[in-house]
Amino acid sequence: MTAAATAASTAAATAVVNIGSLVTNDPALGDGPLGLLEDAAVVFEGGRVAWVGATGAAPAADAVYDAAGRALLPGFVDSHSHLLFAGDRTGEFAARMSGRRAASYQKRGAGGIRTTVAATRAATDGELAANLARFVREMLRQGTTTLETKSGYGLTAADESRALRVAAERVAGVEEITYLGAHVVAPEYADDPGAYVDLVTGEMLDACAPYARWIDVFCEKGAFDGDQARAVLAAGKARGLTPRVHANQLSYGPGVQLAVELEAASADHLTHLSDADVGALASGSTVATFLPGCEFSTRAVYPDVRRVLDAGATVALSTDCNPGSSFTSSMPFCVAVAVREMGMTPDEAVW
Repeated sequence: MTAAATAASTAAATAVVNIGSLVTNDPALGDGPLGLLEDAAVVFEGGRVAWVGATGAAPAADAVYDAAGRALLPGFVDSHSHLLFAGDRTGEFAARMSGRRAASYQKRGAGGIRTTVAATRAATDGELAANLARFVREMLRQGTTTLETKSGYGLTAADESRALRVAAERVAGVEEITYLGAHVVAPEYADDPGAYVDLVTGEMLDACAPYARWIDVFCEKGAFDGDQARAVLAAGKARGLTPRVHANQLSYGPGVQLAVELEAASADHLTHLSDADVGALASGSTVATFLPGCEFSTRAVYPDVRRVLDAGATVALSTDCNPGSSFTSSMPFCVAVAVREMGMTPDEAVW
């Protein structure tokens, strides 16, 4: 950090002036849903926004930066990523793009996850931490200032808890941590998925809960059915974790309805939505989170976000950054895809 940056970070008040376009995300402060202000200024005090308005009316500040007509907007929030992994699956992507594999992503997705599971189990804590830190830096460079990441590539009590411990204790900048022991059934339990659910809701949950705020489950054919997903989320809620659901990615299913019923913070993916699913999202508090990078990477059909927005549901976008089906950490890219392919306006996607 330079001397000037150090001084700015400790100053009582810091102003940015001559902003060409300032996104406030408050329509009461400016034009349109983004509350846009032109020729604007913003003042920060104690790490918080203290004032916004016209540059000519900006109050005095201890440090002043000239934006020289650039745009300024709040940092992106990436609420869905899978960064606690080791290994590489670029060959899988290359095969999918070249058509050398006839099997669909739906049929081989769990197999790909298990490939990453093997590599993650074999990695050291230091290797996991270094990989996670690299992604955090990469996201920050692209404007993401708040991010979530999940476990899910260990699938044993020891491997899941150590991944979350690495995120919580060894890597700065990871604000939100999710326990995803219910990503797929661990290979050791392939013939007894019920026993694996017992592990996820018992010993594994006990080991992971101290490091996590959220609990997630992949409610999908080939992963966990509605009853299994309900058991996982109920156990997490009992331990003080807030539910989230990987829902309706590969097919229609119970994931969305379950998420709304259990007042999950979000239902994520949502590639296949019935009218009842859309109605549930519109009537409940669960945020509908779409992951454009996944459809882009897997060549799946893009969901119609316009339909969900028009119904009145709250919508979010995230990267789903993971080694197999959405290997991007770029929120700007996902915003662009959502506008180009999913029926969102630029303002809606940025918001």
